[in-house]
Amino acid sequence: MITVQLRQLRVHKGFSHLISARFISNVGNGLSPIALAYGTLSLAGATGKDLSFVMSARIFPMIALMLFGGVIGDRFKRNRIVGGTDMLGSIFVAISAASFLFGFASVWLLVIMGFLFGVLNAMWWPAMSGVLPAILPKDKLKDGNAVVGLLSNFGYVLGALMGGTLVTLFGSGWALLVDALSFFIAGVLVWQLDVPAMEHRERTSVFTELKDGWLEFKSRSWLVAMVIAFTGINACFEALVQVLGPLAFNENSHGPRDWSLNLAGLTLGMICGGVIALKVHLSRPMFFSMIVIALSAAWDFSLAVRVPLVLTFICAFLSGIAVEMYMVNWSTTMQTNIPEESFSRVSAYDAFGSYALAPLGIVVAGPLAMYYGVHTILWVTGGVTVVSALLALSVKSVRNLRSIQIYPITSKSL
Repeated sequence: MITVQLRQLRVHKGFSHLISARFISNVGNGLSPIALAYGTLSLAGATGKDLSFVMSARIFPMIALMLFGGVIGDRFKRNRIVGGTDMLGSIFVAISAASFLFGFASVWLLVIMGFLFGVLNAMWWPAMSGVLPAILPKDKLKDGNAVVGLLSNFGYVLGALMGGTLVTLFGSGWALLVDALSFFIAGVLVWQLDVPAMEHRERTSVFTELKDGWLEFKSRSWLVAMVIAFTGINACFEALVQVLGPLAFNENSHGPRDWSLNLAGLTLGMICGGVIALKVHLSRPMFFSMIVIALSAAWDFSLAVRVPLVLTFICAFLSGIAVEMYMVNWSTTMQTNIPEESFSRVSAYDAFGSYALAPLGIVVAGPLAMYYGVHTILWVTGGVTVVSALLALSVKSVRNLRSIQIYPITSKSL
Protein backbone atom coordinates (compact mmCIF):
# COMPACT_ATOMS: atom_id res chain seq x y z
CA MET A 1 0.00 0.00 0.00
CA ILE A 2 2.66 2.53 1.05
CA THR A 3 4.94 1.53 -1.84
CA VAL A 4 2.11 2.06 -4.31
CA GLN A 5 1.26 5.48 -2.85
CA LEU A 6 4.90 6.52 -2.87
CA ARG A 7 5.34 5.44 -6.49
CA GLN A 8 2.28 7.44 -7.51
CA LEU A 9 3.41 10.55 -5.65
CA ARG A 10 7.01 10.49 -6.90
CA VAL A 11 5.88 11.21 -10.45
CA HIS A 12 5.12 14.75 -9.29
CA LYS A 13 8.24 16.85 -9.76
CA GLY A 14 9.91 17.85 -6.50
CA PHE A 15 8.14 15.37 -4.22
CA SER A 16 11.18 13.09 -3.89
CA HIS A 17 13.41 16.03 -2.96
CA LEU A 18 10.88 17.23 -0.40
CA ILE A 19 10.50 13.89 1.39
CA SER A 20 14.28 13.42 1.35
CA ALA A 21 14.73 16.82 2.96
CA ARG A 22 12.11 16.10 5.62
CA PHE A 23 13.72 12.74 6.43
CA ILE A 24 17.21 14.22 6.76
CA SER A 25 16.20 17.25 8.82
CA ASN A 26 14.14 15.08 11.16
CA VAL A 27 17.13 12.89 11.90
CA GLY A 28 18.58 16.08 13.34
CA ASN A 29 15.31 16.97 15.05
CA GLY A 30 15.38 13.60 16.79
CA LEU A 31 18.90 14.24 18.05
CA SER A 32 18.40 17.84 19.12
CA PRO A 33 16.07 17.64 22.17
CA ILE A 34 18.10 14.86 23.76
CA ALA A 35 21.42 16.58 23.10
CA LEU A 36 20.22 19.98 24.30
CA ALA A 37 18.40 18.66 27.38
CA TYR A 38 21.19 16.48 28.73
CA GLY A 39 23.90 18.87 27.52
CA THR A 40 22.26 21.64 29.56
CA LEU A 41 21.83 19.43 32.62
CA SER A 42 25.53 18.46 32.38
CA LEU A 43 26.64 22.08 32.83
CA ALA A 44 27.98 22.96 36.28
CA GLY A 45 25.15 24.07 38.57
CA ALA A 46 22.42 23.63 35.93
CA THR A 47 18.91 22.96 37.25
CA GLY A 48 15.46 22.31 35.85
CA LYS A 49 14.98 26.08 35.67
CA ASP A 50 17.98 26.41 33.35
CA LEU A 51 16.63 23.57 31.22
CA SER A 52 13.33 25.43 30.86
CA PHE A 53 15.14 28.58 29.68
CA VAL A 54 17.18 26.73 27.07
CA MET A 55 14.34 24.63 25.71
CA SER A 56 11.93 27.58 25.48
CA ALA A 57 14.41 29.94 23.78
CA ARG A 58 13.48 28.81 20.26
CA ILE A 59 9.75 28.95 20.68
CA PHE A 60 9.38 32.49 22.11
CA PRO A 61 10.55 34.37 19.00
CA MET A 62 8.88 31.81 16.74
CA ILE A 63 5.48 32.58 18.27
CA ALA A 64 6.07 36.33 18.53
CA LEU A 65 7.03 36.69 14.85
CA MET A 66 4.87 33.93 13.36
CA LEU A 67 2.21 36.25 11.93
CA PHE A 68 4.80 38.30 10.05
CA GLY A 69 6.27 35.02 8.81
CA GLY A 70 2.87 34.21 7.37
CA VAL A 71 2.85 37.45 5.36
CA ILE A 72 6.32 36.64 4.02
CA GLY A 73 5.19 33.12 3.12
CA ASP A 74 2.31 34.50 1.01
CA ARG A 75 4.58 36.98 -0.80
CA PHE A 76 7.65 34.98 -1.84
CA LYS A 77 8.51 31.49 -3.10
CA ARG A 78 7.93 29.28 -0.12
CA ASN A 79 10.62 26.72 -0.89
CA ARG A 80 13.28 29.45 -0.94
CA ILE A 81 12.13 30.67 2.48
CA VAL A 82 12.22 27.13 3.88
CA GLY A 83 15.59 26.25 2.33
CA GLY A 84 17.22 29.55 3.24
CA THR A 85 16.14 29.46 6.89
CA ASP A 86 17.26 25.83 7.23
CA MET A 87 20.74 26.65 5.91
CA LEU A 88 21.09 29.75 8.12
CA GLY A 89 19.74 27.86 11.12
CA SER A 90 22.42 25.21 10.73
CA ILE A 91 25.01 27.86 11.60
CA PHE A 92 23.43 28.57 15.00
CA VAL A 93 23.15 24.86 15.80
CA ALA A 94 26.80 24.39 14.79
CA ILE A 95 27.85 27.14 17.22
CA SER A 96 26.01 25.35 20.04
CA ALA A 97 27.75 22.11 19.03
CA ALA A 98 31.16 23.81 19.05
CA SER A 99 30.49 25.24 22.52
CA PHE A 100 30.22 21.72 23.95
CA LEU A 101 33.08 20.31 21.89
CA PHE A 102 35.50 23.07 22.87
CA GLY A 103 34.31 23.63 26.43
CA PHE A 104 32.74 27.10 26.34
CA ALA A 105 29.08 26.08 26.58
CA SER A 106 26.86 28.09 28.91
CA VAL A 107 23.14 28.41 29.52
CA TRP A 108 23.07 31.92 28.08
CA LEU A 109 24.94 30.97 24.92
CA LEU A 110 22.47 28.15 24.30
CA VAL A 111 19.56 30.53 24.96
CA ILE A 112 20.89 33.09 22.46
CA MET A 113 21.49 30.48 19.74
CA GLY A 114 18.03 29.07 20.36
CA PHE A 115 16.48 32.54 20.15
CA LEU A 116 18.13 33.24 16.78
CA PHE A 117 17.01 29.85 15.48
CA GLY A 118 13.48 30.65 16.64
CA VAL A 119 13.45 33.87 14.61
CA LEU A 120 14.19 31.82 11.49
CA ASN A 121 11.56 29.26 12.49
CA ALA A 122 8.92 32.00 12.49
CA MET A 123 9.46 32.31 8.73
CA TRP A 124 10.03 28.59 8.13
CA TRP A 125 6.80 27.26 9.59
CA PRO A 126 4.12 29.18 7.61
CA ALA A 127 6.11 28.75 4.40
CA MET A 128 6.69 25.02 4.89
CA SER A 129 2.97 24.35 5.26
CA GLY A 130 2.43 25.68 1.75
CA VAL A 131 5.22 23.80 -0.07
CA LEU A 132 3.40 20.49 -0.51
CA PRO A 133 0.27 22.05 -2.09
CA ALA A 134 2.59 23.68 -4.64
CA ILE A 135 3.86 20.21 -5.66
CA LEU A 136 0.81 17.95 -5.50
CA PRO A 137 -2.73 18.31 -6.83
CA LYS A 138 -5.38 18.65 -4.15
CA ASP A 139 -6.70 15.12 -4.61
CA LYS A 140 -3.26 13.77 -3.62
CA LEU A 141 -2.70 15.96 -0.56
CA LYS A 142 -3.95 13.51 2.07
CA ASP A 143 -1.67 10.76 0.77
CA GLY A 144 1.14 13.28 0.37
CA ASN A 145 0.79 14.50 3.97
CA ALA A 146 0.78 10.91 5.22
CA VAL A 147 3.90 9.94 3.24
CA VAL A 148 5.76 13.12 4.25
CA GLY A 149 4.82 12.36 7.85
CA LEU A 150 5.98 8.77 7.57
CA LEU A 151 9.39 9.67 6.15
CA SER A 152 9.77 12.51 8.64
CA ASN A 153 9.00 10.18 11.52
CA PHE A 154 11.37 7.48 10.26
CA GLY A 155 14.04 10.17 10.34
CA TYR A 156 13.01 11.32 13.81
CA VAL A 157 13.02 7.86 15.35
CA LEU A 158 16.46 7.21 13.84
CA GLY A 159 17.67 10.51 15.26
CA ALA A 160 16.16 9.81 18.69
CA LEU A 161 17.86 6.41 18.88
CA MET A 162 21.14 7.91 17.67
CA GLY A 163 20.73 10.79 20.13
CA GLY A 164 20.69 8.63 23.22
CA THR A 165 23.73 6.71 22.00
CA LEU A 166 25.75 9.73 20.84
CA VAL A 167 25.07 11.74 24.01
CA THR A 168 25.89 8.81 26.28
CA LEU A 169 29.10 7.79 24.46
CA PHE A 170 30.45 11.04 23.02
CA GLY A 171 28.54 13.93 24.57
CA SER A 172 26.06 16.52 23.31
CA GLY A 173 28.49 18.37 21.02
CA TRP A 174 28.78 15.63 18.41
CA ALA A 175 25.01 15.03 18.41
CA LEU A 176 24.35 18.74 17.80
CA LEU A 177 26.94 18.79 15.02
CA VAL A 178 25.02 16.03 13.21
CA ASP A 179 21.86 18.10 13.76
CA ALA A 180 23.49 21.15 12.13
CA LEU A 181 24.63 19.13 9.13
CA SER A 182 21.14 17.67 8.66
CA PHE A 183 19.60 21.14 8.55
CA PHE A 184 22.09 22.36 5.97
CA ILE A 185 21.57 19.39 3.62
CA ALA A 186 17.77 19.61 3.94
CA GLY A 187 17.91 23.34 3.22
CA VAL A 188 19.86 22.80 0.02
CA LEU A 189 17.36 20.17 -1.18
CA VAL A 190 14.31 22.35 -0.57
CA TRP A 191 15.98 25.46 -2.01
CA GLN A 192 16.47 23.61 -5.31
CA LEU A 193 12.80 22.63 -5.70
CA ASP A 194 11.27 23.93 -8.91
CA VAL A 195 7.92 25.20 -7.68
CA PRO A 196 5.78 27.88 -9.31
CA ALA A 197 6.31 31.46 -8.22
CA MET A 198 3.58 33.03 -6.12
CA GLU A 199 0.76 34.48 -8.17
CA HIS A 200 1.13 38.19 -8.70
CA ARG A 201 -1.29 40.15 -6.59
CA GLU A 202 -1.63 43.72 -5.53
CA ARG A 203 0.70 44.39 -2.64
CA THR A 204 -0.76 46.13 0.39
CA SER A 205 0.76 46.94 3.78
CA VAL A 206 1.82 44.13 6.09
CA PHE A 207 -0.90 45.02 8.57
CA THR A 208 -3.57 45.04 5.86
CA GLU A 209 -2.48 41.55 4.82
CA LEU A 210 -2.53 40.43 8.43
CA LYS A 211 -6.08 41.77 8.72
CA ASP A 212 -7.15 39.88 5.58
CA GLY A 213 -5.61 36.69 6.98
CA TRP A 214 -7.43 37.23 10.27
CA LEU A 215 -10.77 37.57 8.48
CA GLU A 216 -10.13 34.27 6.67
CA PHE A 217 -9.17 32.64 9.97
CA LYS A 218 -12.05 33.79 12.17
CA SER A 219 -14.70 33.02 9.53
CA ARG A 220 -14.34 29.29 10.31
CA SER A 221 -15.64 28.34 13.76
CA TRP A 222 -14.11 24.85 13.57
CA LEU A 223 -10.68 26.37 12.99
CA VAL A 224 -11.01 28.84 15.87
CA ALA A 225 -12.22 26.10 18.25
CA MET A 226 -9.37 23.75 17.35
CA VAL A 227 -6.77 26.45 17.80
CA ILE A 228 -8.13 27.38 21.23
CA ALA A 229 -8.09 23.72 22.28
CA PHE A 230 -4.52 23.23 21.13
CA THR A 231 -3.37 26.28 23.06
CA GLY A 232 -3.62 24.08 26.15
CA ILE A 233 -2.74 20.78 24.51
CA ASN A 234 0.48 22.05 22.91
CA ALA A 235 1.57 23.85 26.08
CA CYS A 236 1.34 20.54 27.94
CA PHE A 237 2.90 18.46 25.17
CA GLU A 238 5.89 20.79 24.78
CA ALA A 239 6.39 20.90 28.55
CA LEU A 240 6.39 17.09 28.57
CA VAL A 241 8.76 16.59 25.64
CA GLN A 242 11.16 19.44 26.37
CA VAL A 243 11.38 19.43 30.18
CA LEU A 244 9.25 17.02 32.20
CA GLY A 245 10.26 13.86 30.34
CA PRO A 246 14.02 14.47 30.63
CA LEU A 247 13.59 15.40 34.31
CA ALA A 248 11.53 12.28 35.01
CA PHE A 249 14.35 10.10 33.66
CA ASN A 250 17.20 12.14 35.14
CA GLU A 251 17.14 10.13 38.36
CA ASN A 252 19.62 7.49 37.13
CA SER A 253 22.62 7.10 34.84
CA HIS A 254 20.45 5.60 32.08
CA GLY A 255 18.35 8.75 31.75
CA PRO A 256 19.38 9.76 28.20
CA ARG A 257 18.92 6.19 26.95
CA ASP A 258 15.53 5.69 28.62
CA TRP A 259 14.19 9.05 27.46
CA SER A 260 15.43 8.48 23.92
CA LEU A 261 13.58 5.14 23.92
CA ASN A 262 10.40 6.97 24.92
CA LEU A 263 10.88 9.47 22.10
CA ALA A 264 11.55 6.59 19.74
CA GLY A 265 8.32 4.96 20.92
CA LEU A 266 6.44 8.20 20.25
CA THR A 267 7.85 8.40 16.76
CA LEU A 268 7.28 4.73 15.96
CA GLY A 269 3.68 5.35 16.93
CA MET A 270 3.60 8.32 14.58
CA ILE A 271 4.87 6.07 11.77
CA CYS A 272 2.03 3.63 12.46
CA GLY A 273 -0.39 6.53 12.64
CA GLY A 274 0.77 7.63 9.19
CA VAL A 275 0.17 4.14 7.80
CA ILE A 276 -3.32 4.10 9.31
CA ALA A 277 -4.02 7.55 7.87
CA LEU A 278 -3.08 6.28 4.41
CA LYS A 279 -5.48 3.35 4.64
CA VAL A 280 -8.42 4.80 6.56
CA HIS A 281 -10.75 7.49 5.25
CA LEU A 282 -12.51 9.36 8.05
CA SER A 283 -15.82 10.96 7.19
CA ARG A 284 -15.55 13.23 10.25
CA PRO A 285 -11.78 13.63 10.68
CA MET A 286 -11.73 16.18 13.53
CA PHE A 287 -14.28 14.29 15.62
CA PHE A 288 -12.15 11.15 15.56
CA SER A 289 -8.85 13.05 15.88
CA MET A 290 -9.84 14.84 19.09
CA ILE A 291 -10.97 11.59 20.69
CA VAL A 292 -7.56 10.00 20.11
CA ILE A 293 -5.78 13.19 21.23
CA ALA A 294 -7.63 12.91 24.56
CA LEU A 295 -6.47 9.29 24.84
CA SER A 296 -2.88 10.36 24.15
CA ALA A 297 -2.68 11.74 27.70
CA ALA A 298 -2.00 8.15 28.79
CA TRP A 299 1.70 8.90 28.20
CA ASP A 300 1.67 11.75 30.76
CA PHE A 301 -0.15 9.55 33.27
CA SER A 302 2.21 6.61 32.78
CA LEU A 303 5.20 8.82 33.57
CA ALA A 304 3.35 10.33 36.53
CA VAL A 305 2.86 6.94 38.23
CA ARG A 306 6.43 5.72 37.56
CA VAL A 307 5.44 2.58 35.66
CA PRO A 308 8.21 0.38 34.17
CA LEU A 309 10.03 1.62 31.07
CA VAL A 310 8.29 -0.85 28.77
CA LEU A 311 4.87 0.58 29.73
CA THR A 312 5.93 4.21 29.22
CA PHE A 313 7.27 3.12 25.83
CA ILE A 314 3.89 1.58 24.93
CA CYS A 315 2.03 4.71 26.06
CA ALA A 316 4.42 6.90 24.07
CA PHE A 317 3.78 4.66 21.06
CA LEU A 318 -0.01 5.03 21.40
CA SER A 319 0.38 8.77 21.85
CA GLY A 320 2.39 8.87 18.63
CA ILE A 321 -0.40 7.13 16.71
CA ALA A 322 -2.86 9.74 17.95
CA VAL A 323 -0.59 12.69 17.16
CA GLU A 324 0.16 11.60 13.59
CA MET A 325 -3.42 10.73 12.71
CA TYR A 326 -4.41 14.18 13.92
CA MET A 327 -1.57 15.89 12.03
CA VAL A 328 -2.33 14.21 8.69
CA ASN A 329 -6.03 14.96 8.90
CA TRP A 330 -5.49 18.50 10.16
CA SER A 331 -2.98 19.35 7.43
CA THR A 332 -5.29 17.97 4.75
CA THR A 333 -8.31 19.78 6.20
CA MET A 334 -6.40 23.07 6.18
CA GLN A 335 -5.01 22.59 2.68
CA THR A 336 -8.40 21.75 1.20
CA ASN A 337 -10.42 24.44 2.99
CA ILE A 338 -8.14 27.49 3.01
CA PRO A 339 -7.54 29.63 -0.12
CA GLU A 340 -4.02 29.21 -1.54
CA GLU A 341 -3.41 32.96 -1.73
CA SER A 342 -3.87 33.38 2.04
CA PHE A 343 -2.76 29.94 3.17
CA SER A 344 0.49 30.95 4.89
CA ARG A 345 -1.21 33.74 6.82
CA VAL A 346 -4.05 31.51 8.01
CA SER A 347 -1.49 28.82 8.91
CA ALA A 348 0.44 31.45 10.84
CA TYR A 349 -2.67 32.35 12.85
CA ASP A 350 -3.22 28.65 13.44
CA ALA A 351 0.34 28.12 14.69
CA PHE A 352 0.39 31.42 16.62
CA GLY A 353 -2.76 30.53 18.54
CA SER A 354 -2.06 26.83 18.94
CA TYR A 355 1.41 27.48 20.38
CA ALA A 356 0.65 30.74 22.18
CA LEU A 357 1.12 29.20 25.64
CA ALA A 358 3.75 26.62 24.65
CA PRO A 359 6.68 28.88 25.65
CA LEU A 360 5.05 29.52 29.01
CA GLY A 361 4.45 25.80 29.46
CA ILE A 362 8.14 25.07 28.87
CA VAL A 363 9.33 27.95 31.08
CA VAL A 364 7.18 27.09 34.09
CA ALA A 365 7.51 23.31 33.79
CA GLY A 366 11.01 23.22 35.29
CA PRO A 367 10.35 25.47 38.31
CA LEU A 368 6.96 23.84 39.00
CA ALA A 369 8.54 20.38 38.80
CA MET A 370 11.22 21.46 41.29
CA TYR A 371 8.61 22.83 43.72
CA TYR A 372 5.75 20.32 43.43
CA GLY A 373 7.60 17.34 41.96
CA VAL A 374 7.83 16.32 38.32
CA HIS A 375 5.32 13.49 38.68
CA THR A 376 2.67 15.79 40.13
CA ILE A 377 3.00 18.20 37.20
CA LEU A 378 2.68 15.29 34.77
CA TRP A 379 -0.76 14.58 36.24
CA VAL A 380 -1.66 18.19 35.50
CA THR A 381 -0.44 18.12 31.87
CA GLY A 382 -2.37 14.93 31.20
CA GLY A 383 -5.53 16.35 32.73
CA VAL A 384 -5.35 19.58 30.74
CA THR A 385 -4.89 17.59 27.53
CA VAL A 386 -8.02 15.52 28.15
CA VAL A 387 -10.17 18.50 29.12
CA SER A 388 -9.01 20.63 26.17
CA ALA A 389 -9.77 17.87 23.66
CA LEU A 390 -13.24 17.28 25.08
CA LEU A 391 -14.01 21.01 25.04
CA ALA A 392 -13.16 21.12 21.32
CA LEU A 393 -15.62 18.28 20.75
CA SER A 394 -18.35 20.34 22.40
CA VAL A 395 -18.29 22.64 19.33
CA LYS A 396 -20.75 21.40 16.72
CA SER A 397 -18.73 22.53 13.68
CA VAL A 398 -15.74 20.49 14.93
CA ARG A 399 -17.81 17.34 15.44
CA ASN A 400 -19.61 17.69 12.11
CA LEU A 401 -16.72 18.83 9.89
CA ARG A 402 -16.60 16.28 7.09
CA SER A 403 -14.02 15.28 4.53
CA ILE A 404 -14.82 17.15 1.35
CA GLN A 405 -14.63 16.34 -2.30
CA ILE A 406 -11.69 18.18 -3.80
CA TYR A 407 -12.72 21.23 -5.74
CA PRO A 408 -11.21 24.60 -6.58
CA ILE A 409 -11.30 26.76 -3.48
CA THR A 410 -12.17 30.46 -3.58
CA SER A 411 -11.81 33.02 -0.85
CA LYS A 412 -15.54 32.63 -0.12
CA SER A 413 -15.33 28.88 0.57
CA LEU A 414 -16.33 27.97 4.11
